[in-house]
Amino acid sequence: MSQALSEGQGAVEILSEPVSAIGTPVEREDIAAMQAVQTGVALYDRSHWGRIQVSGADRMRYLHNQSTNDFYALKPGDGCDTVFVTSTARTIDLVAAYVLDDTVLLLVSPNRRQKMLDWLDRYIFGADQVHLEDVTDRTTAFTLMGDTCTALLEALVGQPWNQSALGSHCLVQLAGMTVRVAVGSGLATPGYTLICDRAAASTLWSTLLEAGAVPVSDRFWEQLRIEQGRPSPEAELTEDYNPLEAGLWKTISFSKGCYIGQETIARLNTYQGVKQQLWGIRLTAFVSPGAAITVANDKVGVLTSLTQNERGSIGLAYIRTKAGGAGLKVQVGEAEGELVDVPFLTRGYV
Repeated sequence: MSQALSEGQGAVEILSEPVSAIGTPVEREDIAAMQAVQTGVALYDRSHWGRIQVSGADRMRYLHNQSTNDFYALKPGDGCDTVFVTSTARTIDLVAAYVLDDTVLLLVSPNRRQKMLDWLDRYIFGADQVHLEDVTDRTTAFTLMGDTCTALLEALVGQPWNQSALGSHCLVQLAGMTVRVAVGSGLATPGYTLICDRAAASTLWSTLLEAGAVPVSDRFWEQLRIEQGRPSPEAELTEDYNPLEAGLWKTISFSKGCYIGQETIARLNTYQGVKQQLWGIRLTAFVSPGAAITVANDKVGVLTSLTQNERGSIGLAYIRTKAGGAGLKVQVGEAEGELVDVPFLTRGYV
């Protein structure tokens, strides 16, 4: 399914003209996808994202000590976003964690599956009752996004949907299939993530399409990711940056106590020591990621991601905190730019 969804290049935002009158087939496809996100239901295949199952009596303590969020505050049916970091608080991955009765299921970035397995295994010691299992190849994950996805989900399960907390999840019977439905799209857009056995993937996909969901491509997801500000490994999440700089404050518990990287994060928070921050940036022309960002010929940051829509180029960039924030006018190569707020990111000191 992912291969069928990933044809073409480029993406644009919704326009006022009729879809049939605009641009190339790829542009029309992505305009329809944006319309689905804004007024209907978009469907994205996330089966290529990694799914790691953590079991054993010590699983909650282990995950609590290995990442930024408070696992002791979670019970079965709860979930959270959390960041795995190095001992110096450099980012490894932004992960969704779903707590089940006997296990915790981690949804990890596509290009971090093996790295996360290796990293997690590295910190399991002899006395730890923790077991890791890569269940990616025997499960699948789809995401529904858009204003009417709750209504679509209720129609399919045949009952009102009463869960709203981000990360909360439960098993439902959907067209004869057992599906785990979690609140959250992985972006700022409201939605749900559906996880089921790989054997049911084709049937579930067809059922969602027949119910009115519009499929969106990997290319379109990447555009939404950048426009909304979700940082990605190898772009914004690298060993050059920590989760405070990456705008992931909402994934961090400042009261949970010791975990890998906690000392550095606590010190940055206490002494307001975040020296650079991730921002959205609008540019007047396309510039390759990695380009330096300047103000009056003084380098203030670096461009990390870029996409294009009908209004021009929009990207993500790390900018020195002292240089300024939203509204700051900058230069990136030959292009002029302006920093903008993006909805996925949070910032501030506790």
